[in-house]
Amino acid sequence: MPGLYYDDFSVGQIFEHPIRRTVTETDNVLFTTMSHNPAALHLDAEYMQQTEFGRVLVNSCLTLSLMVGISVNDTTHGTTVANLGWDEVRFPKPVFQGDTLHIQSEVLEKRDSKSRPANGIIVLAHRAFNQHDELVGHCKRTALMLKKPA
Repeated sequence: MPGLYYDDFSVGQIFEHPIRRTVTETDNVLFTTMSHNPAALHLDAEYMQQTEFGRVLVNSCLTLSLMVGISVNDTTHGTTVANLGWDEVRFPKPVFQGDTLHIQSEVLEKRDSKSRPANGIIVLAHRAFNQHDELVGHCKRTALMLKKPA
């Protein structure tokens, strides 16, 4: 199992995820249309040329998905029982088609589960940076994790 168990995490631990992802027009259009989002800011290049951004914005829910998804292989793959929530989701700068994202995760909290002795709860901060090292996304993810088998 490639993921880490609850016992393997320590508060303050930082993961610099090696996978980088260039967000393409196809990624953005597919994600946006599959989620039934008709917003022109994600789909209409001609319209967006006339806005303050001058080009199409990547759907922020796609950015959130990439922040969490890219982190999974190095952290919680196969050892997550459940995602309990996402908090403090924010996008301080826009992501554009063609931007390459890299993700960093930090363990903020760790505690035993009171209701499930075989599990623990961790809180991770996921941060997305573009190719200019500008912070473009941040969220806190709370996950119920497996403890190492006895």
